[in-house]
Amino acid sequence: MKSRAIASLGVVATILVVATSLFFATRQPAKDANELPSPLIGHVAPPLAGTTLRGQSFNLADHRGQLVVVNFWASWCGPCKSEGPELSTLAWEQQQNHGAVVVGVVFNDSTSAATAFEKNYGSLYTSVIDTRGEIANAYGVTSPPSTYIIDRSGRIAAVFFGETTSAQLTAALNGIGT
Repeated sequence: MKSRAIASLGVVATILVVATSLFFATRQPAKDANELPSPLIGHVAPPLAGTTLRGQSFNLADHRGQLVVVNFWASWCGPCKSEGPELSTLAWEQQQNHGAVVVGVVFNDSTSAATAFEKNYGSLYTSVIDTRGEIANAYGVTSPPSTYIIDRSGRIAAVFFGETTSAQLTAALNGIGT
């Protein structure tokens, strides 16, 4: 009797594992970022400070009065690979026009993998290392890529979940007032 109960539990557990595996294997990532409502919109952005991949310090508070684009990314994230050059384009355009600051936050990734990713894909913006996930938790990020636009008063003005383009972000920045 006991062995029959154990066998039944084993079958149920196997079915759950297979069903969960199929669910995750067949999920399709979003192809384009969507600007979505977020409970953070209109609220002061959570603190964002730390050491960058280049060994410098970064503090969001130092950029009050500027528009800031904050992008959470990881080297293992497929959409981040095509989004990285888009963010570099945006960073370059904004530097030329003295507009927004672009900063990345390394999400759930090793420093060595993130540094290799940055070297491979190039980056014209700085990225802060979030080794303990404290920054991501404060912003409510559960997976990359996720992008937040912070207005000149330090409040979150727009949120994008999924891969975004420099054109989408430029349009949003123009709507806020670069």
